[in-house]
This record gives sequence, C-alpha cells and structure tokens, in this order.
Amino acid sequence: MKSTELAPTGTLAAEDLGTVHLIGIGGVGMSGLARLLLTRGIPVTGSELRDWPSLAGLRALGGTIHTAHVAGNLDGVDTVVYSTAIPADHVELATARERGLRVLHRSEALAAAMTGRRTIAVAGTHGKTTTTSMITLILQQAGEDPSFVIGGEISEVGSNAHHGTGDLFVAEADESDRSFLLYRPFVSIITNIDADHLNTYGDLAGLAAGFAEFARLTDPAGFVVTCADDPATRQLTEALRDEGRTVHTYGESADADLRLTEIAFDAHGVRYQASLDGVSLGEIALPVPGRHLGLNSAAAVLTALRLGLPLAAAVAALGAFPGVRRRFERKGSVAGVTVYDEYAYHPTSMTAALSTMQEVAGAGRLVVVFQPYRVYRTRDLQFELAEALAIADEVIVMEVFGPGELREPGEGGVSLTAAVPLPPDRKVFVPSWEDVAAEVLRRANPGDIVVTMGAPPISLLGDELLAALAVDAG
Repeated sequence: MKSTELAPTGTLAAEDLGTVHLIGIGGVGMSGLARLLLTRGIPVTGSELRDWPSLAGLRALGGTIHTAHVAGNLDGVDTVVYSTAIPADHVELATARERGLRVLHRSEALAAAMTGRRTIAVAGTHGKTTTTSMITLILQQAGEDPSFVIGGEISEVGSNAHHGTGDLFVAEADESDRSFLLYRPFVSIITNIDADHLNTYGDLAGLAAGFAEFARLTDPAGFVVTCADDPATRQLTEALRDEGRTVHTYGESADADLRLTEIAFDAHGVRYQASLDGVSLGEIALPVPGRHLGLNSAAAVLTALRLGLPLAAAVAALGAFPGVRRRFERKGSVAGVTVYDEYAYHPTSMTAALSTMQEVAGAGRLVVVFQPYRVYRTRDLQFELAEALAIADEVIVMEVFGPGELREPGEGGVSLTAAVPLPPDRKVFVPSWEDVAAEVLRRANPGDIVVTMGAPPISLLGDELLAALAVDAG
C-alpha cells in the first residue's frame, strides 16, 4: 500500500486503496468520489479551506475533514488523491510523494472504483452533468441500482454519488486534462465538441482527436452515443462507423436514430415528440426550462433504450426530473427579487442558460453576477463571453477564478467587462467579493431575476445575496 507505482487502469480496485485522503475534498468532483468511497466502507479523510455545503454530509458518513492543508493530515493514510487544480508543490501532495504513499489523480481513483462494473461515461463540452443525472434517474426508475458520480447534486435527491448494488456505473468523463482517457466504458456518450480547454489540446482539431480517442476506448460489446446536430460529433460518428463501431445518434437532424420534433419550451419546462428508428415514441416532457435540456434528455433516453430498458421508465423519470444543483437552481426570493445559481462558464452554455432565464424573467430584468473560470478561457474566448453576457440586462463581473494560473496585466475581469457590448451604466467590474451584494442591491428591483454564474466559488454567493436583500427590505 505504500508504493508510488500505479496499477494499470482497471486492475486496481477501490478496496485496494486503504485509507484515502483527498486534497480539496469539498469540490464537487472530489466530494462525489469521497461519498462513493465512504458508502463502500473505505476510510476517507480530506482537507479543505472552505466550508463547502458537501462537507457536512461527508462527516455524517464517517469522513474526517481537516480545515487546513498540513503534512500531518497524511498520518495513517495509504492513498492520496489530488485533482488537476492542485499544484505540484502543494504541501500535502509533496509530502505524500516524499513518504512514498500511493498518489492518484482523482480520475485514477474513480477508475479504480469502476472496476467490475459496466460504465456509462458521459463526455462532451456541455451538458455532461445534466445528462449523467438524467441517465441515473432513468436507471433508478427502471429498477436498477446504479453506482454514480455526478459533477453536481441532483436537486431534492441531495447527492452527487452513490454506491449501488447493480452492475452499471454512471459517471462524467472529464476531457479538460485528458483524464477521461483512463476509463474503459461500456457506453460512451459525447454530447458535443466545442472549443474549450485549448491550453491542453492546442486547437479544436486536437480536442476532437481527444474525444475520438476516448470513443475508441469503448468496449466492443457496448456502444457510443453522439449528437447528430453537432458538426464535430457528426464527423466523429462517420469515422467510428467506418471502423465498424456501433454508434447511436440523437438530435433534430433528419438522420438521427432518436429524433426530436415539435420542440416547445417555456418557463415551466420543455417537451417534444420523439421517434426511434422512424417509430414514434410519443411525447417526452421535462418540468425544467431550457431547450438545450431536450437534447440532454434525448441522449439519456437513447442510452436507456439501447440498454434494453423500458420507455415508460424514461418518460416517468424525465417527467419528474427535479433538475441539478447549480444548473438553473432557484435559491430563493426576497422582496420580489428571485435569485438563481447557474454553473455555466463557457460562452455556448452561458448563451443557452441566459436565454432561458430571460424567458423566465418575463417582464422583469435579468441581472447576472459572473465569475469567470480560468484565465486562459477568459482571455481566449473574451469576445464570445462578452456577447453571451450581453443577453442580460445588467452585468456584474467579478475577477477570474483561476487556481495556479498567472494573470498578465490587462487580462481578467476588467478587460472582459469592457468588452461586454452594453452601455457603461449597465455593466460593472467588482473585484471584491464583499462589495458584490451592495452592487446587486443597487441594480435589482422587484420582479427582477438575479443569477450568480460561473466558477465554483460563486455558488456560495446566492445565500449572501438573499440575506442582503432581506436586510435591505426589512
């Protein structure tokens, strides 16, 4: 247990890890892994500087949470797990290597947890978390008990991970650092391929090649699911089929295996007619708004049907879909102002989310508080980010959240704010977290929607805004 040699993917099981310590255990990805390990009876410790909402649940499951990053946290530990956000000189990571402990990237530890299960791995630039959640709920509705690790908590269920008794394991597959290439899925889903993580891949062609490599890791007995509407995934589908691989497609395109037509959406949800291989499946409806959620649900339905699960289970699960936390999550309403939280930070997903929120706002105005995520993305996609933000009526931009990155002069929130094509009085850069609430109070009126959007830390801001609104109203 004290070796630094990593077992090949698929041969190391979770039970081989001993006591596991997770650096930055409060993050959504790490907390999901911790929950999964704890429910399998594996001792877990972790360190975190922020009091993330997930930590109380981990403590209740028996996890030990340290509120500082120090070498002593590793006493009695066998395996240390880190994420890409942790720098190589982090005290705990460096100490683990000095002591000869087993050191695993989060994805390596997750791959160990998948051993012995048929994995459904959900990849794509956008829609991974929602699609993963939908598939999980459909499997549960069908009487399966899948294991799952999701990059967000399913609303009302209140969990982002579970150790199930069934043979299926549903997980997001993160392309950002190529770690999705560690998995050997039975089913691979690729929702779309859009320009992102170019610091890793160089250009869109390099990113597409990474997704192709991921798809080719799929078990020959399984299958790949792709979106027929996305140009890059269409091209990938053709290449895979030419190689004799099984690929099933979904979308509005006429040649999609599962086709969506008559799509309708409003503030109360989205619905559409579906057909599979030319045979009508009837209407599929979701009680959460957003046209893009129709495509996410189609990927989930197609996967379930190709696995042999009943259509009725998919329709019932999606008809009661509660949404995912940090995906158009309603935090509350005070004095006529409603506060939402939304994870979107890429221009494409921001455009979809903000367009939906404008529909929901109706006669009210949309005020967005945006925390950019990663310096390289904010720099490389500044024009696209600015255009997406301009969908809102009022824009408050915070400083970029980019752990481990260096920001050059002129980069970051100031530059992004200046690029937003709105009048100067409708946009502002607020670098200090403590000053955001006052700015929101100044701009928001009864009937308006305020949405906190972007990097993970901003998820903590919604409750502060509601409290400030209550004080102001009282």
